[in-house]
Amino acid sequence: LLRQGKTEEVWQRCCGFIDLSLDDFMMIQRRLLSEQLDLLRRCGLGRHVMNGAKPYNVQDLRERVPLTTYEDYAPYLIERREDVLPMKPAVWQYTSGKSGEYPFRWAPVTAEQLAAIAPLLFALVFFSSCKQRNEITFKAHDKILYGMAPPPYATGTMARLFPDDLADFLPPIADAEKMSFEERIQRGFELALSEGLDICFALSSVALAVGDRFRQKSNNTNIKAWLKRPRALPRLIGGLIKSRLAGRTLLPKDLWSLKGLITFGIDSSIYREKIKEVWGKYPLEFHGCTEAVLIAMQTWDRQGMTFIPHLNFFEFIPEDESIKSRENATYQPSTLLMDEVKPGNYELVITSFHGGPFIRYRLGHLIKITSLRNEQLNIDIPQMVFLSRVDDQIDIAGFTRLSEKIIWQAIENTGLAYNDWTVRKEVKEKPVLHLYIELQADGATAEQVGTSIHAELKKLDTPYAELESFTGLRPLEVTLLPRDAFQLYTLRQQARGADLTQLKPPHINPPDATIDFLLNTTGRVAVRAGQKVKV
Repeated sequence: LLRQGKTEEVWQRCCGFIDLSLDDFMMIQRRLLSEQLDLLRRCGLGRHVMNGAKPYNVQDLRERVPLTTYEDYAPYLIERREDVLPMKPAVWQYTSGKSGEYPFRWAPVTAEQLAAIAPLLFALVFFSSCKQRNEITFKAHDKILYGMAPPPYATGTMARLFPDDLADFLPPIADAEKMSFEERIQRGFELALSEGLDICFALSSVALAVGDRFRQKSNNTNIKAWLKRPRALPRLIGGLIKSRLAGRTLLPKDLWSLKGLITFGIDSSIYREKIKEVWGKYPLEFHGCTEAVLIAMQTWDRQGMTFIPHLNFFEFIPEDESIKSRENATYQPSTLLMDEVKPGNYELVITSFHGGPFIRYRLGHLIKITSLRNEQLNIDIPQMVFLSRVDDQIDIAGFTRLSEKIIWQAIENTGLAYNDWTVRKEVKEKPVLHLYIELQADGATAEQVGTSIHAELKKLDTPYAELESFTGLRPLEVTLLPRDAFQLYTLRQQARGADLTQLKPPHINPPDATIDFLLNTTGRVAVRAGQKVKV
């Protein structure tokens, strides 16, 4: 269709989901769920996860099947057992696992799922480079920077779905998959200098790191070295002239005028303005993960993301229900469907379509429904943005997720004498893993403590180490708390009648009020059993 110039047919095939009414969206959801339930009732994994229930429709599913997490699937999926699955997979893909427990979370993807995903990849390209409906600027052999992780990571699987004769990846996919992450990016830019670049498809932290490297290297550019690459020299000289006239260092936007820029990762929205500064164009964001692949994507207005109806069945746990279930593991929270949500925060739950394995699966993603439709573009589907993860792991720049266990192990491995600690992700100029720790004795500085723990985290978690080696980002920041801060917190909780599980702050992602109390204990006096405890 692209080769024949049938733009409207191509658009409808790839992007037509944004023109569905909400009723049509739900009709697709229910029809595909019914087909999926037929498969689940007949497979070993379905019988195990559904505890013998045999749901036939949405109501049955929600009433009779419990919500699940990866732990429910781990015995089967980590071993990649295909005999228990609802459908034989075409590929297996993985993402980082739970540090200290299993290194990867494996997920199967069926041929039917891949067939449904492929048009959506073109939708990303079209949305990233258009200004209105039915506008397609993508041409055969446009150059796309390979800024993804290779298979078996999900983004590498997605790259393979682009037809070889329609898109030229830099470096070529077969070569890129044999290179290290840094080698791929370096080689991709060398090729882009010679051949041009039309579309950048990269992890958001990588897109930003590229700009930082250009800044570092531009003042030391050796023109003589580029004389061996005559096709790259005019582009480089032109870029240097642009940057000098602008009174700044060389940036990617001086070298290429992109048609489209597509980024992904937990921190995409955080880096949005900085990426535009580097590339000269706002990125188009999408939301997905290994288990669900594609969940939602922005359109050309680059505002909220529109849900995709035909890859997963969606349920939404209201935030207060999500919190209750995390505080009480036996509590089964209620869910809403797409046509029942209102603006607000929700934990996302999916059931796979097209023979995928996941059933009422809690992704651990906290999303916000920003509006029930996109008024400006007349899209009648709820709009979302991603907020954070809700589990006990902290995502850092899309490279790694650190659990309480692995952070605790790193602290222990340093040999530091400490009373207690708490850690959370904070967003400053860049995402920060902010550790608040109370030492048992004076002497060590926050910088020394941070250096020691950072070194241990690099030993324990390879993706964390790769984050520094590639992006130069050292995400760990340490604040030393006043003496007896945690003791005073416990005394305060006891005075309030808190139960045993609430006497200490959570180790992972404490709220602002908790951090404020721990930081400002100096001068406080707590009273317990007639005794004063002064800091």
